[in-house]
Amino acid sequence: MKEIYLAGGCFWGTEHFFKQIDGVIKTDVGFANGHTNNPTYKEVYTDTTGFAETVHVVYDPETVGLRFLLKMFFKAIDPTSLNKQGHDEGTRYRTGIYYTDENDKDIIEEVYQAEQAKYEDEIVVEKQPLNNFYTAEEYHQDYLDKNPDGYCHLPLELFKFARESKPQRD
Repeated sequence: MKEIYLAGGCFWGTEHFFKQIDGVIKTDVGFANGHTNNPTYKEVYTDTTGFAETVHVVYDPETVGLRFLLKMFFKAIDPTSLNKQGHDEGTRYRTGIYYTDENDKDIIEEVYQAEQAKYEDEIVVEKQPLNNFYTAEEYHQDYLDKNPDGYCHLPLELFKFARESKPQRD
């Protein structure tokens, strides 16, 4: 199994989106790349901890590759919007790709540059090594499964698109 950490705005919808993709084995929502220890959601919500709402995605590279997952990620975000996705605003809603495997850097850069070519404005998605990740409280895990009518900044059609996608390996 491999892993990648993706910050795509509110983690409820981002997690639900990635759970639909064949080859994604497990997801956890939490907070990445901040400067405090063991933050709570309430603390992160203040935008003073430096954390981004992030989804830890564990995937089977024999079924789906990082390149495909990143292309899907870019379909679920506005990569030119700084600290804002949908109606959600604040540094905790910034977008980012956080990796734990140095070998993933080339694929991340390749996809990033291909996406940048589609926009006149600069893409503001962070691409950095994962410094830290703290799992969010249990009520945030699988939130949209537990609360099907819960808030989500992503359009419902996007979940169907992810479910029906044909994963590609790297």
